[in-house]
Amino acid sequence: MSDTVFGKIARGEMDADIVYQDAEIVAFRDLNPQAPVHILIIPRKPIATLNDVTPEDAALVGRLFQVASRLAAEEGIADQGYRTVINCNAQAGQTVYHLHVHLLGGRALQWPPG
Repeated sequence: MSDTVFGKIARGEMDADIVYQDAEIVAFRDLNPQAPVHILIIPRKPIATLNDVTPEDAALVGRLFQVASRLAAEEGIADQGYRTVINCNAQAGQTVYHLHVHLLGGRALQWPPG
């Protein structure tokens, strides 16, 4: 598994405010939230970037978004609206090279983002 901070969280080697986990996915609150709700949803499988997703990963990536939808409902932001984001590589703002979906909501989000 990935030796990134997210890999360590997925293995239980590092503390995080975990809001969901199952055999394939872990979701936890972002330490530097950009919205009242800011949850990171990661696969336990180490996939560095969106560019590294293979056809075999299609169901897993789909599950990341199913979990995002579920968490949005649980957090009470589904009806008002929320954003999901995957940054891919440095120019897009990816800082941890373990695929992750940002779930953001709880306030009006602007487009384009800052």
